[in-house]
Amino acid sequence: MLKGFRDFILRGNVVDLAVAVIIGAAFTGIVSSLVTDVLNPLLAATVGKPNFSYLVLHLHGGEIKYGNFLNAAISFLIVATVVYFGAVMPLNWFFQRIKKNEPALPPPPATKTCPECLSEIPAAAKRCAHCGQPVAPAAA
Repeated sequence: MLKGFRDFILRGNVVDLAVAVIIGAAFTGIVSSLVTDVLNPLLAATVGKPNFSYLVLHLHGGEIKYGNFLNAAISFLIVATVVYFGAVMPLNWFFQRIKKNEPALPPPPATKTCPECLSEIPAAAKRCAHCGQPVAPAAA
């Protein structure tokens, strides 16, 4: 039982996921600071309010704070943009460069040899066209 748990914990993708969560938590602080300290003052300079938290809908005595949702959505879009342009695009570019340098696998042969008369026949043939001998299908 403990061996299975140890194998699970030490599996590469679990460790990678743990590192990603830690980096993501640290990155959240950076994005929060960007929104709070940079974007909100820019919004205040253009709109007159420091952020969207002042947007509240009053409905039957309750408050729907959709301004806070807009702040969170802006933060999410910033994180998604940075992750896409800072990690996904460079990695895709890198993997494409690596794939170009890898030799291509040769295509499967289009013909096979008849075991009876040793003539070349199509790979999908079930019988030799030259000697009429039944031939096993080509291995896929």
